[in-house]
Amino acid sequence: MKNHFTLICLLAACAPAALPGRAADKPTTAIAADLFPAPVLVKGKGFEVKRSDLDEAVANVKADAIANGQELPPDRMPVVETKLLDHLTQVQLLKLKATDADRAKAKLESDRRNALIKKQFPNDEALLKQLKARGMTLEKFNGRLADEALFETMLRAKISVTEAQLQKYYTDHPSKFEEAEMVRASHIMLRTKDGRTGTEVTAEEKQAKKKQIEDLLKRARAGEDFAKLARQYSEDPTAKDNGGEYKFPRGALGLPEFDAAAFSLQTNQVSDVVTTQYGYHIIKLSEKIPAHHVELAKVSDELRVFLERNEIEKMLPGYYVELKKEAGVEFVDEKYKALEQQVAELSAKAASEAAQVINTPEKAK
Repeated sequence: MKNHFTLICLLAACAPAALPGRAADKPTTAIAADLFPAPVLVKGKGFEVKRSDLDEAVANVKADAIANGQELPPDRMPVVETKLLDHLTQVQLLKLKATDADRAKAKLESDRRNALIKKQFPNDEALLKQLKARGMTLEKFNGRLADEALFETMLRAKISVTEAQLQKYYTDHPSKFEEAEMVRASHIMLRTKDGRTGTEVTAEEKQAKKKQIEDLLKRARAGEDFAKLARQYSEDPTAKDNGGEYKFPRGALGLPEFDAAAFSLQTNQVSDVVTTQYGYHIIKLSEKIPAHHVELAKVSDELRVFLERNEIEKMLPGYYVELKKEAGVEFVDEKYKALEQQVAELSAKAASEAAQVINTPEKAK
């Protein structure tokens, strides 16, 4: 399953503007916003999307791209901004139509996603640090997570995926359900690079860590509990939660030395010291999982979500037109008014192409 974190960052700035309060209670930036209100870009019955909302969304997407080692080309920014403005408008339109039942379902989904995201971080501090790098507070993050859940919950209620559709896609796309050979293995890691700066530790520190990992290797081979050793000594930040255990295919970690050692072990065997770009490791193999074809029952939930999202992509352009007409939506800014038509045409084309891909069976190998 893909990481939700990136998705949340890209579905940027869905929360409505804050309600006005007393100027005396506000910081200087809020007072300035009252004195010089941001221009309205889109308006409709019951809502507005302002320039400040779009600016915040763009800033979040740029920060997310930078955090992932990417850059948004300047010549693409007008289309990126228009797509974000379209998304902000869609979310506001759906919020207007949301019922209490919709919000209750979305709350459950939002809580589920929040729990999944937190599991990807060793502690709350690490999550907050990641959010800060993307220009977000925890409050805004939770708000956008809730908006995303509401957006998908309401749209999912308008489509359906049958068991027959699941079976057809599964049968027509056999290669998508082939799972490569994997191993379930645990490791203990001592870093030879600073975890914050990425710089190499000194030669003396490396020597000390090499001696420590060799001592841990002796203890592991003598029969001490490997998971307990990993929780106590490993510098892998997730080790305290999972005892250093991972399940992975070849190449997934990007560490060929680690792969070579892990896939050559026998069950319950402990490796020699393995050196990678991150430091020193010892690995214990728990299980070898041969390549196999995954049964439909094991992937049906994930496949249903995939097909539902594809159905939503096909349905959304036409539904969005209906919502805009119903709410009397007007793109106030002339630049975005012209670009919005282009984006609408691109979205309709993409939905049509997606439908063709979904309905074109792969050749069985």
